[in-house]
Amino acid sequence: MRIKELFEDDDAVSPVIGVILMVAITVILAAVIASFVLGLGDQTQSATPQASFSFDFEAGGGGNGVLSITHDGGDTIVAQELYVRGDSSDFVSSGSIAGGPPLDMDSPGDWTTAGYSSGSEISAGSSVDVGVSNDYDIRVVYEAQEGDSSATLGQDSGPEA
Repeated sequence: MRIKELFEDDDAVSPVIGVILMVAITVILAAVIASFVLGLGDQTQSATPQASFSFDFEAGGGGNGVLSITHDGGDTIVAQELYVRGDSSDFVSSGSIAGGPPLDMDSPGDWTTAGYSSGSEISAGSSVDVGVSNDYDIRVVYEAQEGDSSATLGQDSGPEA
C-alpha cells in the first residue's frame, strides 16, 4: 500500500455525511417555520403570583364584624388583578375598606374599589378591611387582565362558618 494513494483517493464517507447533514438542517428549519406559522412562539403564559395573605376578624355587634386582609409577603400584584370573593351573604354593607369607599357588597369587588388606584401595586403590608358576617367564607383571588387565568391566593372562614 502506498501512502500517496491515500491522499489522492476520492472515495470517502463525505457524500453520506453531507446528505445526513442536509436532511437534519431541513427538518430543523421546517420545525422552526412551523412553530412560527402555528403561533406556538407567541404563547407566553403569565405566571400566577406567589403571595401570602393573613386574615384578622374582629367581631362587632349583631353577628357582623370587620375582616382585615393583609398581604404578608411574596410577589407584588397590580391592584386591578386582585379580588375579594365570597357569597353575597358574607358581606355586610357597613364595612369600611382601607379608609376608602365601601366595597360593592352585592357583587365581588376588587382592591381598586377599596381606595387603591388602578395603577397601584399591592405589596407586603398592604391591607383591606371588609365588613362581613361572622359566618363568612372569603377568598383572595388573582385574575390576570390579559388572560382567562385565575388563582385563589388566600382563603379564610369565619368563626361561625
